Amino acid sequence: MDAFRFRQLLAYGLFGMPLALVALPVYVYVPHFYAQNFGLSLAAIGAVLLLSRLFDAFLDPALGNWLDRSRNLDRYGNAIRFSLPFLLAGMYGLFIPPAFAHSFALSWLLGSLLVVYIGFSLATIAHQSWGAALTQSQTQRTRLTATREGCGLIGVILAAILPSMMHIQWLPLVFTVVLLGSALLLRMAPRPVIVACFKPQSVTVAACEPFRNPRFRWLLAAFLMNGIAAAIPATLFLFFVDDRLRLAAFSGPLLVLYFIAGAASMPAWHALAKRYGEARAWLVAMLLTICAFIWAYGLGAGDLFPFAVICVISGFALGADLVLPPALLAAVIGRAGHSGQKEGAYFGIWNWATKMNLALAAGISLPLLQYLGYQPGSNSQHGAHALACAYALLPCGLKLLAALILWRAPLHDV
Repeated sequence: MDAFRFRQLLAYGLFGMPLALVALPVYVYVPHFYAQNFGLSLAAIGAVLLLSRLFDAFLDPALGNWLDRSRNLDRYGNAIRFSLPFLLAGMYGLFIPPAFAHSFALSWLLGSLLVVYIGFSLATIAHQSWGAALTQSQTQRTRLTATREGCGLIGVILAAILPSMMHIQWLPLVFTVVLLGSALLLRMAPRPVIVACFKPQSVTVAACEPFRNPRFRWLLAAFLMNGIAAAIPATLFLFFVDDRLRLAAFSGPLLVLYFIAGAASMPAWHALAKRYGEARAWLVAMLLTICAFIWAYGLGAGDLFPFAVICVISGFALGADLVLPPALLAAVIGRAGHSGQKEGAYFGIWNWATKMNLALAAGISLPLLQYLGYQPGSNSQHGAHALACAYALLPCGLKLLAALILWRAPLHDV
């Protein structure tokens, strides 16, 4: 199906909202929540996030292969329904831990993360594979991706607003309502054509097959480098706003501004991709982000307006990061002749890369900051400077490398 009505796009895309309600709190709020309420060190939290992400990331290719091997015509819908109990149990465990969990907070954090990651992985791979299998029209695939990621940004904005309006422990209840409602609407979404060409393969061979595609290797390299560059400031955002800018009261509104800019930018990136191609448009977004974060490095206490402008600029570029890489991946899958057959394998690796980005961002940046002398809530100038370097300069270098990879990649003709 290559022509989608708005209600079909919305029925499919709205499930991105609850997935975003998982993603943002886990990598933005969880470190802050467990450091403040359980007294855990940044190094310990970073180690747990890294360990849980590593487990989750290496599970993704296996889940993707399992989806591809299924002959069920509603395999994506079944996988999403199976993921729901894991998502619910994990979110309640993370943000409404029982009283006895305080005596072994680190283990409870690890266990809750593992549960929520299993559900999140299965749901995300199934949802993205579903979308990639629906169409190979460039216009329609960017519309489909933009709808899904736009709904995801609405979920992110909701996750950013809620802690400033109520206690963060209300988040799981809101998540439950959004998750179950959007899962019901998925029944109205268009179904992809599943190509019945299953060939017996070992899990390892099937999971690694996308790496035989040179376009995928280039795209994955750019996506990995760009993703790490984006994950580091996301992990450090609250710390940077609190201790470098001294604007803790504005952290929620600034996050909302960032994500609203991302949502508002999506029609512009869709238009640019339609005219110049997804790869060229994404390259422009990377360079825009670099300019914004070089500026962020020079900010100090009280610089609310300049940082708000930076949030708008980097948020505008975020729209490209959300819309264009998955659309490029759908095109790469189609050019390889794997549409309707091997989306699970591709998106299994894709989600592995996403989670490795977040794992490395938390597992490296948090312990490194502690080693360099930064402590949350401290007034140390040395620690604040280390925080500024990690938040702003390090992502600039990684973004530049990602832009160089994308510029050289054979993706401008897909």
